[in-house]
Amino acid sequence: MTDNQPDYEAEGSFFSHLLELRNRLLYALAGVFAIFLPLIVYSQELYNILAQPLLSVLPKGASMIATEVASPFLTPLRLAFIVSLVASIPWILYQAWAFVAPGLYRHERRLVIPLLASSTLLFYGGMAFAYFVVFPLVFEFFTKVAPEGVQIMTDIKAYLDFVFAMFIAFGIAFELPVAILLLTYAGVIEPESLADKRPYVLIGVFAVAMLLTPPDVISQTLLAIPMMLLFEVGLFFARRIGKRKPDDDSESLDLENEIRKFDEEIDEK
Repeated sequence: MTDNQPDYEAEGSFFSHLLELRNRLLYALAGVFAIFLPLIVYSQELYNILAQPLLSVLPKGASMIATEVASPFLTPLRLAFIVSLVASIPWILYQAWAFVAPGLYRHERRLVIPLLASSTLLFYGGMAFAYFVVFPLVFEFFTKVAPEGVQIMTDIKAYLDFVFAMFIAFGIAFELPVAILLLTYAGVIEPESLADKRPYVLIGVFAVAMLLTPPDVISQTLLAIPMMLLFEVGLFFARRIGKRKPDDDSESLDLENEIRKFDEEIDEK
């Protein structure tokens, strides 16, 4: 009976983790719907705001259209859900943090919180850059290069799909400094070695911009330039972390003590 006790404890621990994961997922969904339900009332206004960069550059007499019967109702509703999902990202990340935090060491917890906050702000920054800078320039370019005699009438569903893809592309691209910091902290890359490969990084950035954006030079360049600037920002902070990380004896001692304490708890069981 006592021989099987560790198995029972392990099984109970496994199910308790599953229960905690379920609760955190429910909390995250509840947060999304708490924002989504009020936004349903303002879904039409939200779509008007989203469509403003295109509407402001359309030729006189041109407008957006709906090619499906339910699009005038479902497309703004879908936008309201997307906005609620994006707005609740800090709450979702907090639930993920609350789930994994008990299993992290103290030095890892000190690192995760700033990374979560900075990655969230960078993602929002990428979306804002796309809306306020990229969309007006790209849509003006598209409307001016239309062949003569072609009337521009963009479908509202296709427009939402396009701008959402652009938001995701710019939001992910703006996470470059966080990726550099994580890879440096994990020892995968060295800042100085990465700085020496800057020409190859430039080529890679333009290749990524070409894949993530529509096939026009303007949007590709407008994504590549911020990515290179963010690369330099990530490199700057990676050098600082590289100098501070290796020789912190007190932190390594704390880590050894925590590992020793964990081993003793296992031996007692």
